[in-house]
Amino acid sequence: MRAPVLFSMESKPSRSVVLYAAMGAGHLLPMVELAKLFLTRGLDVTIAVPATPGSGTTGSPTIAGIAASNPSITFHHLPPPPSCADPDPNLLLLMLDVLRRSVPSLASLLRSIPSVAALVLDIFCAEAVDAAGALHVPAYIYFTSAAGAFAASLGLMHHYSTATTNLRDMGKALLRFPGVPPIPASDMPSLVQDREGRFYKARAKLYARAMEASGVLLNTYEWLEARAVGALREGACSPDRPTPPVYCVGPLVASGEEEGGGARHACLAWLDAQPARSVVFLCFGSMGSFSAAQLKEIARGLESSGHRFLWVVRSPRQDPANLLEHLPEPDLAALLPEGFLERTADKGMVVKSWAPQAKVLRHAATGAFVTHCGWNSTLEGITAGVPLLCWPLYAEQRMNKVFIVEEMKMGVVIDGYDEEMVRAEEVEAKVRLVMESEEGGKLLERLAVARAKAVEALAEEGPSRVAFDEFIDRLVSSE
Repeated sequence: MRAPVLFSMESKPSRSVVLYAAMGAGHLLPMVELAKLFLTRGLDVTIAVPATPGSGTTGSPTIAGIAASNPSITFHHLPPPPSCADPDPNLLLLMLDVLRRSVPSLASLLRSIPSVAALVLDIFCAEAVDAAGALHVPAYIYFTSAAGAFAASLGLMHHYSTATTNLRDMGKALLRFPGVPPIPASDMPSLVQDREGRFYKARAKLYARAMEASGVLLNTYEWLEARAVGALREGACSPDRPTPPVYCVGPLVASGEEEGGGARHACLAWLDAQPARSVVFLCFGSMGSFSAAQLKEIARGLESSGHRFLWVVRSPRQDPANLLEHLPEPDLAALLPEGFLERTADKGMVVKSWAPQAKVLRHAATGAFVTHCGWNSTLEGITAGVPLLCWPLYAEQRMNKVFIVEEMKMGVVIDGYDEEMVRAEEVEAKVRLVMESEEGGKLLERLAVARAKAVEALAEEGPSRVAFDEFIDRLVSSE
């Protein structure tokens, strides 16, 4: 049996790795899971957390809770960079600017820590590659979404280098990139639809810098995304520049033991009283929100389906484009159809704003997961063996939907996600399909295999652990 690679503590100071996280829970939480893996190999870990403009999801209360649950990890808050005279009104571009202007503070942190073995960067922090190089510290990218999303993003850069048409002008025309199924142009992220747009140019620069890193860690397992991983390793996704070594180290997902931090959530006790695989769980991530009209359509669809459900409802946004908007507790009586809560009291539970998702998905009563297709949620669903009903909302989630349905065959699409409204009839139809039909049974069979393969990947001699040890070997040999 191959023993895990450990850094020797006898002849030299303790070795450290520094992880630079992007803003948002979807980026920070996978970094925490990767940090735990470094700890098992005898390294000290510091996560550098940037200042968040406004009231983002990685504000100090959130980080304080995560830090309290992970006392072996050091969380270092980078000071806010000097105020910009003309801050970008686009929140995403503003966040990228803050990440870029925080690199000098990150470099100061690296200089203050003796024996740094590596700097691990979120893809949105890739401009810090230069700072690492100046300090002779190897820099690695940790890509926290699907391998397919990384392959398609590189493929898009190559596409735009030769094509003259913007994606926004292509409608549902299929894009064909190495390693992934055909992707409708309209399912690529909205902010890359315009090749001349400021966000696409900023994003393309980050992916180009990522190609200069010493390697790329992917939060996936090779069995799940074999074609995408193969295309990346062969250099097929970026034929005009070398691709760094690729390491599949996932699926790194939260165990759920740290969620909430207090008493057991009431929804878990409710699930305890439900039959096995009888409950449809609806949850749309830390920033997912719907209009009052859409919430009513979902409610009608659930009620008509006749199936048990556990539904996390968040208040509608005043500004649908502002994903950082603080949302108040929802007024369920005002948002849901009159009498809905009373009529469904024997079959459903509606939770305000938050539920312990990882624990819910692993509960024996959960039979399906209506999800926004964020990668953390996708991995949590797959590793729990729960079929996915895909309702993508923003960012790369539409691409993930394509991978889930067309490549992995782990779920079905809720049609209308790209239109003004998903109708109640569609919600009912897809819930019934997954929970009642032969197709739903086949999904369960495939998910059972995927779950077993995930366990196998993370076993000490499994492919993902071996890949991580190969990565650690490289750090050792570069000293």
